[in-house]
Amino acid sequence: MIVGFDRFLGNAVQVEGLRRAIAAGRLPHSLILAGPRGSGKYTLALMVTMALLCERQPRVGSSGGDLADFCGVCRNCTRIAESADLKTRVADALAAREEMRDADKKDTRILVQTHPSVLVIPPDPPQLLIKLGQVRTLIGSIYRAPVEAPRSVAIFTAATFMKEAANSLLKVLEEPPAHAHIVLLAEHVGELLPTIRSRCAVTRLGALPAEELEHLLAERRPEWKPQQRALVARLAQGAAGRALGFDVEAYMAARADAMVLLRSATDAGDHTALFKMTETYRAGAEGQAKTTAMLQALAGLLEDILLLQSGVGERVQNVDLIRELERLAQAVDFRWIENAVRGLDGVYTGMRRNLLRSLALDSFAESLAGSR
Repeated sequence: MIVGFDRFLGNAVQVEGLRRAIAAGRLPHSLILAGPRGSGKYTLALMVTMALLCERQPRVGSSGGDLADFCGVCRNCTRIAESADLKTRVADALAAREEMRDADKKDTRILVQTHPSVLVIPPDPPQLLIKLGQVRTLIGSIYRAPVEAPRSVAIFTAATFMKEAANSLLKVLEEPPAHAHIVLLAEHVGELLPTIRSRCAVTRLGALPAEELEHLLAERRPEWKPQQRALVARLAQGAAGRALGFDVEAYMAARADAMVLLRSATDAGDHTALFKMTETYRAGAEGQAKTTAMLQALAGLLEDILLLQSGVGERVQNVDLIRELERLAQAVDFRWIENAVRGLDGVYTGMRRNLLRSLALDSFAESLAGSR
């Protein structure tokens, strides 16, 4: 359930600016919400939509109710809130498409619509791009006056547009209907064409401080240990959603394997632990996901080592391993880290070519040991 704006985490200035614009009737018809993954862009887009369409139109604030809000219980608010679990809604739409005849599948694009005046447009699988058919659906509906709400809203949940889709959207952005708002979500504004950016107002959501995320996790994830909360607060890189949804156990398992690889590469002697670890990286989708998680954890550890060598240890993310990371930082030089990063790219390339993962990881570790 989505509650009021006061429950949105961080970026108070940006959120207040949007609320003032809604209350004054000045919200731009084309808006980009930009910020890192997990910063709450989609949640905020739904909140803005609910404030625009709420049947009760509550207004709060010390200056004569100059801040828009939403009730969260009227028919418009509750139907819009049904789109909050985007992953499930997209999965349902995909399942429905799979049940169609092959001839119909080809022309059917993934859309989420729990309210007749609100269209949510996610990247269309399997390419995960916003496609021309999705934009055409928007164009076909956006110029019709809304019936069950005062306005209509379209939310693009990603900035990954096919070229034809982006060019088609430009026509709507140039002359949007008075009753409609288009919201585009992007991790970086630069992902969008300059011609799209120039036609939209931009609200940038910044990262939350690690200390603020730790307080949030203490409230929402009391089952985690303090050390785990401190770790996740840094790994989330300021994104509240990423922190709250973080799989601590999976990360710790992947990082443990990454540390086995690093120790084998930097310590002379028996590599039995390495070979036992890499032997578990089998073929198939599960093995690919496991390998990707371990390589991502390894990349983070290498970044922490580089930060320690650069004298900015306060920016280290894996704070619970700081002592061992300091030892590793003294054992290797910048050239070794550079070779390690190249080796990571080589393992990823091998995965795309379906090379045996265990052998690729063994070879990677041996090459690192030889470059010391």
